Amino acid sequence: MVPFTRAAPTQVTFDRAELMRILDLYGRMVAAGLWRDYAISFDRDAASFSAFKRTAERPSARIEKHPALRTRQGMWALYGEAGQVLKRGHDLGGVLSPLERKLMKVVEG
Repeated sequence: MVPFTRAAPTQVTFDRAELMRILDLYGRMVAAGLWRDYAISFDRDAASFSAFKRTAERPSARIEKHPALRTRQGMWALYGEAGQVLKRGHDLGGVLSPLERKLMKVVEG
């Protein structure tokens, strides 16, 4: 009898809570008129969510999950339109904070 062994995952994915948090932000950005389309990619070493202003251009923002970097600078990274790293961290909420700030508007009282 062969013992049951768990195979290593063939690709990195977002879990339900992570995806719901990202899609909630995406919906609010669409409502604000900042984003119009998105793409999700699952690879062997990373999962990526890219948001676009228009479909035929570079993503305005890209959120990546790299589990191999969990013990170093954190598995979450936010990239800007030119590919620059805007934020890295261990917590998805902290990494999404620069995008959340774009949604804040000054209210005069």
